[in-house]
Amino acid sequence: MNLQKITEKLNAYARLMRLDKPIGILLLLWPTLWALLIATDGMLSGNITLIFVIGTVLMRSAGCVLNDIADQRYDGLVKRTRHRPLVSNQVSKKEAYVLATILSLLAFALVCTLNELTVKLSVVALFLAASYPMTKRFFAIPQAYLGIAFGFGIPMAFAAVTNIVPGVAWVLLLANVFWAMAYDTEYAMVDREDDLKIGIQSSAITFGRFDVIAVMICYVITLTLLVVVGQWLSMEAVYYSGLAVGASVAVYHYFLIRAREPHRCFKAFLGNSWFGLAVFAGLLGHYWL
Repeated sequence: MNLQKITEKLNAYARLMRLDKPIGILLLLWPTLWALLIATDGMLSGNITLIFVIGTVLMRSAGCVLNDIADQRYDGLVKRTRHRPLVSNQVSKKEAYVLATILSLLAFALVCTLNELTVKLSVVALFLAASYPMTKRFFAIPQAYLGIAFGFGIPMAFAAVTNIVPGVAWVLLLANVFWAMAYDTEYAMVDREDDLKIGIQSSAITFGRFDVIAVMICYVITLTLLVVVGQWLSMEAVYYSGLAVGASVAVYHYFLIRAREPHRCFKAFLGNSWFGLAVFAGLLGHYWL
């Protein structure tokens, strides 16, 4: 195999792992960093933080590969996904399975450097990531399941730092579930017509003409739960300033999605990284200022 073919193959692997689309990594990483900040009282441990950052990249990449394996026969029918590496035969299914296995094992090896409770929780996290693609076949709101899968770094972060998972961690996880329902419904609004044709379930289809209001209600619940977290932990005003910025991001998204134009819905989805950053900045401000 010459250098050009090797480069093309590596590029196909990178696109299969969605390394060219880092938004998924950020949406996984922000809630994990929220949890690490709270668990460490703002004194982030360099080693643990690095393990979770690398682990997040590895598991998100493995999840994308597993998702494409599960959706291979559907992706070719959707305009946005028809050129993905598996569909276009740039990567074989066997190669995809091997890649997902290697990524998962690397992530597990990292977790094994932490305590026993975190290792046990990582097994649950792997199950959630691997089973999520199948929920789109039968679950009316698979985005809720995605929220649990994307947020499971929260209890793992608390476990790694404190060797317990306190009640506030589960409130934070629930907030992430509703945040995921908000941003992934925006994402699902992009593909709604194609999903209807091929029989894939999504919250955008389930909510129907109430999709926009449902997204906004999910943002409201997310912010309310984050306020509960703030009250639970006696956060200072700077934390709530971060939530206010997050609320302004959510309001901006309303104006993006209200006409249900696919490109604007996708823009709103991408903008959720700013929501996650706003909450993180509020937490950081509380602990450092």
